Amino acid sequence: MFGVTRTSVWKVIHQLEEMGYEIEAVRNKGYRLYSEPDFLTQECVCEYLDTAWAGHPVRVFDSVDSTNNEAKREAESGAGQGLLVIGEEQTDGRGRRGRAWESKKGEGIFMSLLLKPDIEPSHASMLTLVMGMAVRDALEMAGLSDVRIKWPNDIVCSGKKVCGILTEMSAQVDYVNHIVLGVGINVHNQEFPEDVRQAATSVFLETGMHICRAELVAQCMRKFEGYYARFIKTQDLGGLMEEYNARLVNCGRQVRVLDFKKDFTGIAKGINAQGELLVETEDGLKYVSAGEVSVRGVYGYI
Repeated sequence: MFGVTRTSVWKVIHQLEEMGYEIEAVRNKGYRLYSEPDFLTQECVCEYLDTAWAGHPVRVFDSVDSTNNEAKREAESGAGQGLLVIGEEQTDGRGRRGRAWESKKGEGIFMSLLLKPDIEPSHASMLTLVMGMAVRDALEMAGLSDVRIKWPNDIVCSGKKVCGILTEMSAQVDYVNHIVLGVGINVHNQEFPEDVRQAATSVFLETGMHICRAELVAQCMRKFEGYYARFIKTQDLGGLMEEYNARLVNCGRQVRVLDFKKDFTGIAKGINAQGELLVETEDGLKYVSAGEVSVRGVYGYI
């Protein structure tokens, strides 16, 4: 009827399967679309995005060295607050202290949000905690259970890392030029390299479902915008402290603080309005604002 050979149809079907479409061949009838791949494009993200400013505009790259790097380049070229950079793949992704962050195409969410807040540079690190609350809530809405925050920059599920947050700032002595909040979420990963296998998990491994990444991105932006509005009113975490501590996996648990002067252990008591982790030790209460924190019973504790 259409002048198309069976061979031509088969070639197109094969191309679609290589793109990630799952297609079932039905004998004597033809083909049936079983499932579509989870494309992460500007159009897909904008379809779900309903925020006032967070995620506007959206820039999506098939491959980028680092979404944080790209957001910083955009900031230096005059981009405004709310720009969201997403990479399907990062060739030079990194976490805290320059650690490599594996960023394979199609598996995760790698995104960076550009902010230009009128706050003191010393308050910038609190935004890591604000984003942590947003991502944790978004993951819970995506179907994960037992999703908690590991102070200061990780989200864990069942004691394993599912998300990491990297905050970078450009500032003068008393003025913030811009802040970039980088977020990496393990979404479709079915396995991890041997060196992190016991410490990492993904949305798929926890739920058995392949969720829509664009929808999760939009939910993160929606939640962040709400928490950010509350943060910016006081420029501290006083209004979010109680909710944050209720989501904190460290709270009430023994932690080991890897301090640059001397490591110490104690019981985490939650955060204060400045975002510092309060740790009760034999020598009294300590206020932790930097460094690595390991939690007994959660990945990374020795």
